[in-house]
This record gives sequence, C-alpha cells and structure tokens, in this order.
Amino acid sequence: MAAKRPLDVLHNSLDSQVLVGLKGGREYRGILKGYDVHMNVVLQNADELKDGNASRRLGMVIIRGDNVVFISP
Repeated sequence: MAAKRPLDVLHNSLDSQVLVGLKGGREYRGILKGYDVHMNVVLQNADELKDGNASRRLGMVIIRGDNVVFISP
C-alpha cells in the first residue's frame, strides 16, 4: 500500500523498529509505539546510536517532534 500522506508512513511503521535522526546529529533506534501530528514520537526499547552502533540503552523514550530531522522505517 502506497503512503498517501506523510503520517501514513508512521502509521504503517507502528510496532516496528525505526531509526530517528535529530538535530545535532543524534540518532535513536527503537520500536515505534506512538506519534502525533507534531511528529512527537514514542519509542520502546530505544538505543542511542553513535557511528551506527548502540552506545546507550534508554528503554521507553518520548522525542519531541521539533527536534526530529528524519524517521526511517
């Protein structure tokens, strides 16, 4: 199914692992558990990445949408 709206991609990625890139170059990987129209996202089993490798286990995190640069399914 092709995405018709930008948030459709997020909806189709619920309960799947995603990569979230933030301003300043930080990246987090985890299971997408929720989102809203402001691109605030909730990740479960989240890891902070450095150079593509997990550097710190964070668990459940909420990321403010105004810091998000990209979300990759």
